[in-house]
Amino acid sequence: MVAEMEEVAAVVVVREFDAKKDCSAVVDLERRCEVGPSGELSLFTDLLGDPICRVRNSPSYLMLVAELVVVAGRGENQVRREIVGMIRGCIKTVTCGKKFSRNSNNNNHNDSTQLPLPIYTNLAYILGLRVSPSHRRMGIGMQLVRKMEEWFREKGAKYSYMATENDNVASIQLFTHKCGYSKFRTPTILVRPVFAHLVGVTRRVTILKLSPSDAETLYRSRFSATEFFPRDIDSILNNKLNLGTFLAVPKGTYSAESWPGSNEFLASPPESWAVLSVWNCNDVFKLEVRGASALKMGFAKSTRLMDRAFPWLRIPSVPEVFRPFGLHFLYGLGGEGPLSVKFMKGLCGFAHNLAKESGCGVVATEVASGEPLKLGIPHWKSLSCAEDLWCIKRLGEDYSDGALGDWTKSPPGLSIFVDPREF
Repeated sequence: MVAEMEEVAAVVVVREFDAKKDCSAVVDLERRCEVGPSGELSLFTDLLGDPICRVRNSPSYLMLVAELVVVAGRGENQVRREIVGMIRGCIKTVTCGKKFSRNSNNNNHNDSTQLPLPIYTNLAYILGLRVSPSHRRMGIGMQLVRKMEEWFREKGAKYSYMATENDNVASIQLFTHKCGYSKFRTPTILVRPVFAHLVGVTRRVTILKLSPSDAETLYRSRFSATEFFPRDIDSILNNKLNLGTFLAVPKGTYSAESWPGSNEFLASPPESWAVLSVWNCNDVFKLEVRGASALKMGFAKSTRLMDRAFPWLRIPSVPEVFRPFGLHFLYGLGGEGPLSVKFMKGLCGFAHNLAKESGCGVVATEVASGEPLKLGIPHWKSLSCAEDLWCIKRLGEDYSDGALGDWTKSPPGLSIFVDPREF
């Protein structure tokens, strides 16, 4: 995009983010783009001075900036540069479908079971697209998306997807009308405030903390065929931001001392069990709710005072969300059996108390809209998002696997695996 007026020329250059010289300008742009509607509540994100924090833990990532270069006359002193846009992207290998392989029992050739096997593909993810309010409707957003997609293709990505609020009309129009994306999945974001009191956890379960290797064995055995399951699950489980994987089993089944390991557990599991993992977003970014009236803030404060004064009443208090607060993200939620929903509720209570110890304001998770375990995940409707919107685009001409075909046209399953590195 070039504009000329007398001896003044302006051009937008899309280039890779340079942490040494771009950091302060990018942080300033992020703030200017997060101006909420007047009189309405808005959620603001503080990346704690690290613009690439939300993709840094991915296997492969890139951040691009759009720099407006204005030249007025001759000489270096006549050149003005301004960051007017940015975008982040990352690539990983995930499950996009499943196929079945008949696995015969060697001891009895008449006994065979159908075991789902994952179909993997290289998936790219776009997030953090920002354009300066004073430079919108100039094609800068599309330039950033196209440049990022070039990098995706160079790195072998077959698909690209993005997530946005289902009422973000401008973002949806850009990606679906101009960039070739289509609406794909509508998962649900569930958010629970962290109260001043501890949440009770049912005594009918024992909660065990699994080692990263045991957690990996469990996830690969039971969840690798789940849509969006990351092939490098071991990297996630061994990351310093991962606070642990927790397994709920019936009381008296196992203890920390008698735990036999995931292989033996999977060979003869109890009738019901549930599992989840906890990711520490508290050390990555902070959130803040702005735009609340004095009345709302006063009411929220009064609930916290009551909760602290009378913790045994277990008053559902509103946390201090009108100042920067952190969160823990729950991922890898799963389970089996008739009591799995109740066991999941117990795990969520345990996770709430863990978040309280860490000083978090909320606990959040994201699950498929049809997730059976959703009934066991406590949340506040006013803080949650019933429909997050994921849009997808096929980048490659060939298909990932003949058994699947075009992933963009596949129907949704009951569950998805949400990567905590990208929340």
